[in-house]
This record gives sequence, structure tokens and C-alpha cells, in this order.
Amino acid sequence: MVDHGSNYTFKKCGVYYYSRRVPKSLQSEFGQSRIVVCLHTRDKTLAQKSSTALSLKLEAIWAAARIEQFGISIARTTPRQTECTVAPPETKPQIKLSDAQLLYFRLKGAAKGKSFKVSAERHLGYAIECLGDIAIETMSRTDAGQFRDFLIKKDMTSSSIRRVLASVRAAVNLAIGENGLKCGNPFTGVFIPTVGEKTVRQPIPADAIRTIQRECLSVDDEKRLLIALISDTGMRLAEAVGLIRQDIVLVGPIPHVIVRTHPWRSLKTPSSQRTIPLVGASLQAAHRLSEKDKSRFLFPAYASADGVNANSASAALNKWLRSRLPKGCVIHSFRHSLRDRLRAVECPADIVDAIGGWTTQGVGHGYGKGYPLDVLHRWLTAIELN
Repeated sequence: MVDHGSNYTFKKCGVYYYSRRVPKSLQSEFGQSRIVVCLHTRDKTLAQKSSTALSLKLEAIWAAARIEQFGISIARTTPRQTECTVAPPETKPQIKLSDAQLLYFRLKGAAKGKSFKVSAERHLGYAIECLGDIAIETMSRTDAGQFRDFLIKKDMTSSSIRRVLASVRAAVNLAIGENGLKCGNPFTGVFIPTVGEKTVRQPIPADAIRTIQRECLSVDDEKRLLIALISDTGMRLAEAVGLIRQDIVLVGPIPHVIVRTHPWRSLKTPSSQRTIPLVGASLQAAHRLSEKDKSRFLFPAYASADGVNANSASAALNKWLRSRLPKGCVIHSFRHSLRDRLRAVECPADIVDAIGGWTTQGVGHGYGKGYPLDVLHRWLTAIELN
């Protein structure tokens, strides 16, 4: 596709070219009727500057040629020796997508877990696969749309495409800000059509939760106790897998688990850092875990000082749960179910958020220390399954 612009430029496949007709009186001397030069840029401003510089150079050559036609000799390069080239304006080294990726990992990924780097690497890898290792300042909305279409062809759902674009947009934003680039982010506000079917995780019925809890406490091994611990706390799987013995507090009026950031496991959001009272099957599981081998980690099969392997834990637990849970339910469904169970006893939404580590909207919710442990305990006791 060719787009014509002003200043003797046109755009072909996103790259600017310079095109200008040679004056008729000089065409025989120059041996061509038109000069076309690739400007090697996708940036309109740079293309215009290059076009202006090239026009000035050509007009000087043509003026000298006209004077020679009057028999006046001027020392100049002959038309046959003249190359129609122009050096682009001096610029800083171009920042490419790969540079944005490395910067994103260094600044944003320093306090994140392994999963952050893996997903960000995959998402930015998609962008480089589609667009090449393109310079950020030369990217346009057309490139962003092309990337979106590339993801659609990979049979991604709208929610998956949204996640990928959010990751790429964040990395590009960081690169623009840190390097003082004078360009917008083409990935901002990209329209995403509804494609694919969004997977909706179903909550687990109370009877099924009760049955699973009893079986887990009966088997009494690491995997089953992990499920029991999650069932009445609503913790995310990675949060539970990364726990150490000091995170479980069983001495005192209200036993509880402390969910906090560790070097081997980060948390999803700031509000994920919380204290959850232990009740029901989760309390029993915590007692049994504290009595087992004295490893620093509660779940050493899936956690170590090098990191946590929540994906491996998820695969193993879901394999065991598949035949025991309704269709569409997985290990993460216990978290959805906890929210429904709290709704059923008319628990206030901000207390539900405090227990589950969900972000509560509004500036005021960020003030103070949050709800006392006994208040959270009272509501969790209300949903305890017998």
C-alpha cells in the first residue's frame, strides 16, 4: 500500500520515500525523469526533515547544471557521479522492542516472581514475532492493529488478547518514559473485538466442598492438606504454596495465616498482603502441617528458596479434583466459592475483599490498618461447614 504525503514524500509498507520529478531541461543530462529515494524511517517528522535536506541538495545541483548550460563552468560533481542520498538528522540510538523488554524485566520484574518474567517474555515475544524488533518511535497505530490481528489469528480469546496488549503497553510506556522518547504509545486504546469464549470458573457447591474437605483430611498428605488449607481461606494457590512455617500462627486466641511477600514468591497486588483467620478444614490442615516434617516450607514439593512452582501444583491438584468436582470447577474455584459463601451470610463487600485480598475501590479504603482479626474471624466462622 502506498500513501502519498506532502514535501515530496510518500509511504510504502509503512516506510517513507522521497520522490521528485527532474526538471525537463535537465532530464537528458541526468538520464532520468524522476528521483526516488528510500528515507529508511517510519517517523513522519524525521521523513519531513530528510525530505527538506534532500530537496535543498538537489536544487543546488540543478541550479549549477542550469548555469553550466549557459557556458559558465562551475566546479561540481557531475550528474552521473551524483548519488541522491541524504543522511538522516542526528538522533539518539533507537530504542527497540527488545530494549523495552530488558528494561521492563530490570525495573518492574526485580520484585516479581518467575511467573511475571515468563508471561512478560511470552507477551513481548509475540510482539517481536509479529512486528520484528521494531524501533518504538517508528511504531504506529497500524502496527498495533496488525499485532491485535496477529493475536486473533492465534485463536486467543478477547480476555487473553487484552492481557497480552496490557503487558506490551506497559513495557512500551516504561521505555518511552525512561528514555524521554517524544512519541505516543500506539498500543493505548486499541479496539479489541469479542472473540472466542471466555472461560467462566464455576463456584463449588457447599456439599461438594464438604465432601472434598473430609477426603483431604482423611488422606492427610501434602497435596490434600494444601487443598484443605485453601478451601476455607480463599487463598490463591501461589499464595498458599509459598507459605513457610512462620506464616502459620496457631498460638493465641485466633489462629491465623499471614500472607506476605517473600523473596521466592511475590503477591499479585498490594492488597493481597493480609492476615486470614483459620477456621474449619483450613484450621485442621494448618495443625497437621505444623506437625509434619520440619522443612522451612509448608509445601516443599512445590516451593524452595529459588521460587514456587504453582503451575505444577495446579496440574497435580486439578488432576485429582477432576472426578470429584462438578464440570468447570478447578482448584481456583474454592476462591470463587468463598466469596459466594460470604455473600450468602450477607458479609459486607469490603470485608469479603479484606479476607480474599481483592482490591476495594475508593481512596478511603487505603487508609488505616484495616479490619481487626476478630471481625474477620466472626464472618469466617459464620460460613464454616460442619
